[in-house]
Amino acid sequence: MNDSYFVFPHIDPIIVSLGPLSLRWYGLMYLIGFVAAFWLAGRRLNRTLWTKEQLSDMLFWGFLGVILGGRVGYVFFYQFATFLDDPLYLFKIWTGGMSFHGGLLGVICALWLFARKTQSHLLTVGDFVAPLVPIGLGAGRIGNFINAELWGRTTDVPWAVIFPNAGNLPRHPSQLYEFALEGLVLFFVLWLYSSKPRPRGAVSGLFLLGYGAFRFIIEYFREPDQHIGLYHDFISRGQILSLPMVIGGLALIIWAYQSKTKTESTLPKSKKNMQKKVKS
Repeated sequence: MNDSYFVFPHIDPIIVSLGPLSLRWYGLMYLIGFVAAFWLAGRRLNRTLWTKEQLSDMLFWGFLGVILGGRVGYVFFYQFATFLDDPLYLFKIWTGGMSFHGGLLGVICALWLFARKTQSHLLTVGDFVAPLVPIGLGAGRIGNFINAELWGRTTDVPWAVIFPNAGNLPRHPSQLYEFALEGLVLFFVLWLYSSKPRPRGAVSGLFLLGYGAFRFIIEYFREPDQHIGLYHDFISRGQILSLPMVIGGLALIIWAYQSKTKTESTLPKSKKNMQKKVKS
């Protein structure tokens, strides 16, 4: 059987080490996603009238939100029993473990703080950031694939992969499915959709709806967490966490088109005042 499927080679998760510091594949993917998001955001910066310094603050805070929220979400959503036994486990980041849904909550908190500081509307900031997120998501899934982690369920499809530490059975390369849908497809949909003026909140809603739907589908191909399994042998923890995104995203899109408030017309108050002074 092994001869008919791709056997994933062992790849050291550490690219290079300099003393106590190590550059890991997963960290490199995060860096690539951050740099790509910063470059893409700069291309649309003139549409928001935020400064480059404010853009740097926005993305930096968002990055911290991903890291802190992702860790806290992983511990509370997937390892709560471990946390109760050892509360310090929350801070043991080197053991691994990140949750997208926790990272999303962390980013929302970070963007809310940025919106308050710049006197902007939270949904205006969200609409600007949403098309940038899939780049980091896709890069992260490539990191998962290189690390041979978060593999898929067993299958006999021709493109199945035999992963190290996952037994000798062929599995779906679900990391690549997520890269394709949550990364590439979601990015192009959001980037094209947001290239024209949309009601405030519509882009954010489309991101929530798109990611939630894609993640819900891919969970049927992804191996459930061993210590959690499936609820009623049907639905996974990831699907349960994704359902509110689908419902909330759809509701936000409907609300956005009913309110018909254009994102471009909602600028930071400081910028509005500057525009008034220039006109006068």
